[in-house]
Amino acid sequence: MNNLSNFIGSLSIIKPEIAIAISLVVVLIFDLIFKEKKTIIPYIGIAGLVVTFFLLIAQFGQTHAGFFTSPGAKIGMFALDPFSTFLKLIIVITSIIVIIMSISSDEIKSVTQRSGEYYTLMFGMILGMMFLTSATDFLLIYVSVELMSLSSYVLAGFLKQQKRPAESSLKYVIYGSVSSGIMLFGISLIYGLYGTTNLAAIASAGNIQGFNYITMTVASILVFVGIGYKISAVPFHFWTPDVYEGAPLPITAYLSVASKAAGFAFLVRVIQLGFATGSDSHGFWEMISGVDWRTFIILIAILTMSVGNLVALWQDNLKRLLAYSSIAHAGYLIAALAAFSNESILAILVYFVFYMLMNLGAFYTVMVVRNKIGSEDINDYDGLGRTSPLLGVVFGIFLFSLAGVPPFAGFIGKLYIFVALVDAKLIALAVIGLLNATLSVYYYMRIMKHMYFNKPNEMTPSIEAPVLDKTMLIILAVPTLLFGIFFQTIVHLAQQSVHLLGL
Repeated sequence: MNNLSNFIGSLSIIKPEIAIAISLVVVLIFDLIFKEKKTIIPYIGIAGLVVTFFLLIAQFGQTHAGFFTSPGAKIGMFALDPFSTFLKLIIVITSIIVIIMSISSDEIKSVTQRSGEYYTLMFGMILGMMFLTSATDFLLIYVSVELMSLSSYVLAGFLKQQKRPAESSLKYVIYGSVSSGIMLFGISLIYGLYGTTNLAAIASAGNIQGFNYITMTVASILVFVGIGYKISAVPFHFWTPDVYEGAPLPITAYLSVASKAAGFAFLVRVIQLGFATGSDSHGFWEMISGVDWRTFIILIAILTMSVGNLVALWQDNLKRLLAYSSIAHAGYLIAALAAFSNESILAILVYFVFYMLMNLGAFYTVMVVRNKIGSEDINDYDGLGRTSPLLGVVFGIFLFSLAGVPPFAGFIGKLYIFVALVDAKLIALAVIGLLNATLSVYYYMRIMKHMYFNKPNEMTPSIEAPVLDKTMLIILAVPTLLFGIFFQTIVHLAQQSVHLLGL
């Protein structure tokens, strides 16, 4: 009876996930019954996401644990806390924008007859990401990762009639399977040491029994392989440029934001709940001795920032360029985490809001141009700023923001990261991050040079974007600009969302 009441009580904290699951089923059934009304399916999906959004708003600020595996457990398999709710809101908003992108995408329009499968897979991916964001047990973490990954493998190669998507999907599956297997082996080592897969129980057992440092370090690195693959951290990033280039543009944008948000939630929760015993009066985490997570995280952050920015310098395909840019941004976020403090989480949350706006906006602009000229090559953007002023202006806003130039929102995001690093006395890492941010200005401004200083060619006609696309680009561009000045509201919401269950 206790187990039943525990289960029923836990259901109340996963209402948003239930809404997503119901939306998935509705999309699937509608596709099976109304075969001639495929164009309605994305609007059903948006309706389901809007309902989920309001359910998340209702949960904002709440803290609960659910799905306990034993009566005396401190934390169950699922945590509802402000941190997870904040990132779920980002995932839901990103999903709505990506569905609108899909409605306008010529790539997705070419497979309208399979739109039911497309949106069903997307909702499967959303469900996996939302559970991963709140998962506090390695069993639920692994199931969530697989649910998210299996859906994204198929979506990356959804345009199966073309060679490039099929190749990228195959690479994605291979890299994903290897990283998943390595992570599972690491989890098995941890389970062998402590007889539990619950993160809080692992930390408690480590405090009481002590760590077998060599085994725990190896296991932690193996688990990080699975995390690093999801967030495109170097050296687990090899899939990113090929998959981003080959996937349909809406899915590329989706992987660059939503999947990364879920991956960072996974990383933060594993470190915070599994390896921190609490926090001091200044908000710095007190880490369990033995596993030197800080040195490892700093090394990964430096590699990820540097490789992403350096390789982006000579990319001519904008999807590949933005893929390496995405890797570099993951490096900045990993660097913020290295501070191991509440300021780390604040910086990550603030950065993700602005990153969502500017990165989705950049990919949306590339999609609009591709719909018209069928190309993603930087040379085909010559004179675009003069032939299509609106596209040139909004793309410029997104690029300046990605580069972290004031007064755009991206500058505020990077500022909070550097503040967290300076507070933690990680001055050298802050300087390396600043140098990388400066380096990134070159390849973003290279695009601006092509748009405004090169003469238009026959591939860059005047592009009149549809009303829906114009509206969405403006909706993304305006806050990207305004939040660079009026950012206090976002920071306040992030400050309210720093708390994670268990710390």
